[in-house]
Amino acid sequence: MILYYQTHSPFARKALVFAHEIGLADRLEVIHHETSPTRRNDEVYAENPLGKVPVLLRSGQEPIFDSDVICAYLDTLHEGRKLIPESGEPRWRALRMQSVAQVLAQTGIGLRWEWERRPQHLRYPELAKGYEEKIEATYDWLEQALSPEEGVDIGQIALATTLSWMAFRDLPSFRNRPRLSDWFDAFERRPSMQVTPLSGETFD
Repeated sequence: MILYYQTHSPFARKALVFAHEIGLADRLEVIHHETSPTRRNDEVYAENPLGKVPVLLRSGQEPIFDSDVICAYLDTLHEGRKLIPESGEPRWRALRMQSVAQVLAQTGIGLRWEWERRPQHLRYPELAKGYEEKIEATYDWLEQALSPEEGVDIGQIALATTLSWMAFRDLPSFRNRPRLSDWFDAFERRPSMQVTPLSGETFD
């Protein structure tokens, strides 16, 4: 399988960390692709009409995107403990955490546009303030809702890769939430995180 990747994407990294956690990373050929809403990448568009990574290419089968669907597919390819719980409250907790993490990353991306990526004269300070409020409220919720004692699942992977990216991009910090910070520091020491470091800049 081929994974279209981007070394500074929290979503692509989530898929690759997931593959490492379930022992399937050695079955992936990882190919870096630069993508941006303002710069078309024709190779990515040929596989995903949204022009985004990650994209999973499978021999003789249709491509799979986005990271949520890629992880769900990969979880069907191994015989170990499923990282997307199959039923009951563990399933809904994991999927809820994944959703929170995904939207947190998307909010961070929106804030970066208002802070630095959009031309100065087009920036909207009130929108930036709204994004910041959502980020801080999410950190507060995570400080209370996170259950560090639970086994690794898709929600934790999504959250760890998002928080790592938030720090990488110097977005509002979660470091004044001690439970969240301690959990993140422990998760970031996992081999799956150590072998998938974030790097590079976005070119618009």
